[in-house]
Amino acid sequence: MLSYRHAFHAGNHADVLKHLVLIQCLDYLTRKDSPLRYIDTHAGAGMYSLTAPQAQKTGEATEGIVRLQAKPGNHPLIKRYLSLVALANDSAAGNLYPGSPWIARQCLRPQDRLVLTELHSKDYDALESQFKRQKPVKVARQNGLERLVSELPVPERRAFVLIDPSYEVKAEYDDVATAVKRAMQRMSTAVIAVWFPVVQRERVRKLERQLTGLAEMQVFELGIAPDSREHGMTASGLMVLNPPWGLDAVLEEVMPDLMSALQVPQDGFFRIRRHPVKGTPGKGATGRG
Repeated sequence: MLSYRHAFHAGNHADVLKHLVLIQCLDYLTRKDSPLRYIDTHAGAGMYSLTAPQAQKTGEATEGIVRLQAKPGNHPLIKRYLSLVALANDSAAGNLYPGSPWIARQCLRPQDRLVLTELHSKDYDALESQFKRQKPVKVARQNGLERLVSELPVPERRAFVLIDPSYEVKAEYDDVATAVKRAMQRMSTAVIAVWFPVVQRERVRKLERQLTGLAEMQVFELGIAPDSREHGMTASGLMVLNPPWGLDAVLEEVMPDLMSALQVPQDGFFRIRRHPVKGTPGKGATGRG
């Protein structure tokens, strides 16, 4: 099933959190001179127009990136993120929101490589057109989870992986868990960020249990409403295996400003959960809600 199009959801609160985490990870990892390979298993179209009919139909960006632009606060990570969104619009007509591949390309250096996979034909065509003739970038129309396993271990010996499926099919949760386990068997040092929506909480809990213990893991979650089976996605987040040093501390600083800017209601929340490597003490959970 390939009916999902991210163009309907670009720039929403889930994108904001995801891209803040992505930027912080890549900016930290690129402090080292050695090359890095970025692997995006569900890359999408790479760039989205917020004035397009799809985005206008849902209006989700108005509760995400638009609110943050109006009240950015002072945190350096938020300023960095907004500067990249502005850069995507420097030579563009209209209001664009960059996807993860474009953001990653700006964070990476000439010695780094990107592997982007996308199955949807229209999104793949847009992605391929955006990155054609860029030698550090490989774009493939392929099952991203299968490509991930075949890519590892990478010759650069350092890898950052973003797994960002739509979860249209319930089996995707288990597919993601299986792929991450296989990936960690092939390259235990890879940094792997798994995005998740909270539509039915029990599925997220199961996925978190499946990934716990594979490596140190930090979970970042932003909720705009309490869990509910009746109102679609009420929260979203990322499970980051082998998180870069200090990632949780930075997100603890950012989240209050982010929640204020996004006008998260009193029954909304943010949470940071920490899962240590087996046999080491953990910090547990922090956050509001």
